[in-house]
Amino acid sequence: MAITRQKPISSLLAESNKVMFSVEFMPPRDDAAEARLWKAAGAFKDLGASFVSVTYGAGGSTRDRTFRIAERLAALPLTTLVHLTLVEHSRAELLEILETYAQAGLTNLLALRGDPPGDPLGEWIKATDGLEFTSELIELVQTTEASRHFDIGIAAFPEGHHRADTLDIDTEVTLTKLRDGAEYAITQVFFDVEHFLRLRDRLVAADPEHGAKPIIPGIMPITSLRSVHRQIELSGATMAPEVGARLEKAALSGDAAVRAEGIQISSEMTQRLIDEGVPDVHFMTMNFAKATHEVLHNVGMAPAWEKS
Repeated sequence: MAITRQKPISSLLAESNKVMFSVEFMPPRDDAAEARLWKAAGAFKDLGASFVSVTYGAGGSTRDRTFRIAERLAALPLTTLVHLTLVEHSRAELLEILETYAQAGLTNLLALRGDPPGDPLGEWIKATDGLEFTSELIELVQTTEASRHFDIGIAAFPEGHHRADTLDIDTEVTLTKLRDGAEYAITQVFFDVEHFLRLRDRLVAADPEHGAKPIIPGIMPITSLRSVHRQIELSGATMAPEVGARLEKAALSGDAAVRAEGIQISSEMTQRLIDEGVPDVHFMTMNFAKATHEVLHNVGMAPAWEKS
């Protein structure tokens, strides 16, 4: 189903006079998970999400599902950001995917290098006839016939990408992508707001023009110790000592106490980010609505959660 090209996310960020929120979805693996996704999407639409993003599996493992879900989200309508990674894709395949997105009006694109299949921290191998760096994907987007329609975002890493030897190198890589045509960045999940603020400072200090482009913090509402530890394992992020201590103390009283403390911590982080003037807070929802809704309520961006 073809849809009208959506408003660029960079324009939404530039024109808004208030802090917005957005959410990330993952392509569901079964019918039950898909039903949950659509319920969450409806809830976030009603709450006024600025945009929604749809992740892309390693090596294109969710390529068709990503496209199908993104197309339907856009038709709700919700401004929809589609992810695209380089892993195991040739240049020709990437061009084909970009053309498919463009024809469907899905022209808000998050350009990513992507993680290796199986082990996100494992060896990264360039595909045959593929691309190696996100900046090359940005360049490729700009060579397509639909290039004028694509609005490009990138990922940023508050503690530095795990493949970068130093924070200075990571900063320069991020700035290269912003100089090459990316209009904004969304960060990897973090659990210490100071890491986000220092990233923002580094970018502006190194390049006052391009480093001042919008940087959107990525927040995963904390609902369990297991989910936090899994995110740390996958991303290489670290836990602020005081956050870890609060969660461990709550764990002495059980899972419900951990969840309650986790939502409080996530709410405090979100409020501080709002106070620091971020343009948008991007929530990694795992296709659930409740935890994010509770955080939004705690910072005055949503009514109280009511089970439906």
